[in-house]
Amino acid sequence: MNIDPAAHDSAAKANAASQAPELMGSEILVKSLQAENVKYLWGYPGGAVLYIYDALYKQDTIQHVLVRHEQAAVHAADGYARATGDVGVALVTSGPGLTNAVTGIATAYMDSIPMVIISGQVPTAAIGLDAFQECDTVGITRPIVKHNFLVKDVKDLAVTMKKAFHIARTGRPGPVVVDVPKDVSFNRTAFEGYPAEVSMRSYNPVRKGHAGQIRKALQLLLTAKRPYIYTGGGVILGKAVDQLRELVDLLNYPVTNTLMGLGAFPSTDRRFLGMLGMHGTLEANHAMQECDVLLAIGARFDDRVIGNPKHFAQNDRKIIHIDIDPSSISKRVKVDVPIVGDVKDVLQEINAMLRETPARMDPADLKSWWDNIEGWRSRDCLQFDRNNKDVIKPQSVIETLWNMTKNDDVYITSDVGQHQMWAAQYYRFDQPNRWINSGGLGTMGVGIPYAMGIKLAKPESEVFCVTGEGSVQMCIQELSTCLQYNTPIKILSLNNRYLGMVRQWQEIEYSGRYSHSYMDALPNFVKLAESYGHVGLLIERPQDVEGALLEARKLKDRTVFIDFRTDPTENVFPMVQAGRGITEMLLGSEDL
Repeated sequence: MNIDPAAHDSAAKANAASQAPELMGSEILVKSLQAENVKYLWGYPGGAVLYIYDALYKQDTIQHVLVRHEQAAVHAADGYARATGDVGVALVTSGPGLTNAVTGIATAYMDSIPMVIISGQVPTAAIGLDAFQECDTVGITRPIVKHNFLVKDVKDLAVTMKKAFHIARTGRPGPVVVDVPKDVSFNRTAFEGYPAEVSMRSYNPVRKGHAGQIRKALQLLLTAKRPYIYTGGGVILGKAVDQLRELVDLLNYPVTNTLMGLGAFPSTDRRFLGMLGMHGTLEANHAMQECDVLLAIGARFDDRVIGNPKHFAQNDRKIIHIDIDPSSISKRVKVDVPIVGDVKDVLQEINAMLRETPARMDPADLKSWWDNIEGWRSRDCLQFDRNNKDVIKPQSVIETLWNMTKNDDVYITSDVGQHQMWAAQYYRFDQPNRWINSGGLGTMGVGIPYAMGIKLAKPESEVFCVTGEGSVQMCIQELSTCLQYNTPIKILSLNNRYLGMVRQWQEIEYSGRYSHSYMDALPNFVKLAESYGHVGLLIERPQDVEGALLEARKLKDRTVFIDFRTDPTENVFPMVQAGRGITEMLLGSEDL
């Protein structure tokens, strides 16, 4: 008797399915999260996701964190992902729940952060009928996600979740939205287990770089006269920090990080020239302009880094660009040796080749290049009035914090504005994933939610949020979440009574016309912090800065809000004005 193997397999699968437990979609969703080892889930309930919340109530392996606004849910999950390298997960309801989350999703998308955002949706039969709390989630989020899904059948839920996590964490990472209609979370189906793996014909990111291109890159690096290594957030996201440091040790070339790449190479190492770009150091920017071979790793030549592209292109140089995302290569700047691949894998290959060859750059040329760099560095472009006894200089707060914590287990988050740039300039990050800020989108309000997410992930670490009186009010309601979930963070508000970066641009570009950049009605932040159950401190004298930070650190189990009243006239320097080249820098008020 002949047995058809295909028919036999089909019968076996049907038998297995008949024995599989029948679960609601909401239960399958929770089991999918458990299979992905999700520990924390930030969210806010609503009608479309109540079945999911009911399923969460019946389990105890995932801790749900109830935020006070959906934007903060996504930011907190984002901060968690940035600090840990894991996929951050958020849960929001339909309609305004999703639209409130859009800023958080776009923030993660611009900085390539691995996330899965689960959104509720009205029942499938009501989609497109302008139902209560309906919005086109797929359409709204399409430009700001790596991918999104609308799940129309409960049978597809588990495999869709597997795809979502796979897409979020592989290739160039990014946020993925899974939109779940209410009836899909309610309907039942046989659950045969979470897929062990997933195959997607249309999604296969390249990992290995082209061997021929890698050899070309190495030849250029070894025959250079003025080489430079320019790295971005892709080195940290690609977990290639050790490989980068080995490369610099092998070559002894100067290196710079973008805002998102700080910590990939130790800031205290002499070969590090500081951050480059609009508020980068003189030496970092001049080396970028004057080098003859540029190795770009996991960076995208964005407008804040190279300034005017025409000015940048004036100098003849060879550019090697390593990136996992082919669309980032030659997008703004034409490169000579493109290498598409995982930065860790590519750097490992380059390092292996370097270890096998005695060839190195001519020592005399390298010394001459370093002499040039030391000349630029001698200008000390980050100097400020450290001896001022009358008003707190914001830079001094950051320097004091760094001196106090540089040998400790510390994470620094920031909001967006002048305080963000001062933190990047004066806190010298030696390790990756310790500097958590919004780079690409420049989102105000991220600081406290980021810090909450990190503190849950790293309860034994100290977490400081550097903010300003403008940014902090964007998500200040999350002080309530900090109390409920016992995330004792330290908030350092550099309060200059202005929207500082806006004021700075108005002073320099708009002849001092300060249109709506002054804060006329600020709250008493000390009392506000106390009303949320925390500790508030008001610091107005430079001599009290160190003592306040020491006191805050002693209160290990309390969230502390320190309102530093800083110099309202202080500007961030160096500065490259819009439309200028990166070496056309303002180094201080004397250049205005």
